[in-house]
Amino acid sequence: MTPVRVLLVDDQPLLRHSLAMIIDKEPDLEVVGQAGDGAEAEQRAHQARPDVILMDVRMPRVDGLEATRRICRDPALDQARVLVLSMFELDEYVHEALRAGASGFLLKDAHPEELLDAVRRTHRGESLFAPSILTRLVDHFVSAAGVTRERPSLRGLTVREVDVLTLVGTGLSNDEIAAALVISIKTVKTHLTHLLAKLRARDRAQLVIAAYDSGLVRPRAVQPGPGRGDR
Repeated sequence: MTPVRVLLVDDQPLLRHSLAMIIDKEPDLEVVGQAGDGAEAEQRAHQARPDVILMDVRMPRVDGLEATRRICRDPALDQARVLVLSMFELDEYVHEALRAGASGFLLKDAHPEELLDAVRRTHRGESLFAPSILTRLVDHFVSAAGVTRERPSLRGLTVREVDVLTLVGTGLSNDEIAAALVISIKTVKTHLTHLLAKLRARDRAQLVIAAYDSGLVRPRAVQPGPGRGDR
């Protein structure tokens, strides 16, 4: 199996070194580069072609938000997914990073096992948080005053794909979507694959945003259900 290629971006050399030691011990993961700011991150990404980029937010010169935006918009780096490192789960910078194209979020005080799991899940296109928690993050951002967003077109989606997108936006898991629509898990995954392609979304996080931006799901309409913790 080819190891998942990881690029580390943080302005603290000691933290980068610690992360590299943790990641390089895993046979299925490999650190292929490091960068101390967003400008260097973009350059290193072109050189190393990473699968996952661990991106700090607050850095000199070019910060992590702008670097994420540039990398996620670059067709030459379309294989790379950005996992944002943040001090706070509901940090406003994390929400902006989601808008910029980040695929996941990780607290800097996470345990090593959580870090490794996050890298692997991000590479697979999954969201780091449970669906209901991801929905809360997006809901917090899109509800902010003064935020204007382009409404994505749903033209070309089938009725069933719209149904699935709506349920993704409300925070349901694949199992819950299958039960709600009385279809198989395999069919749900097929619809998700079609939605990712048609909406040009990188992962589930971007589908949640599309559900909100298209008006299928309204801010504050969804509250986390009982028993759905933050992991």
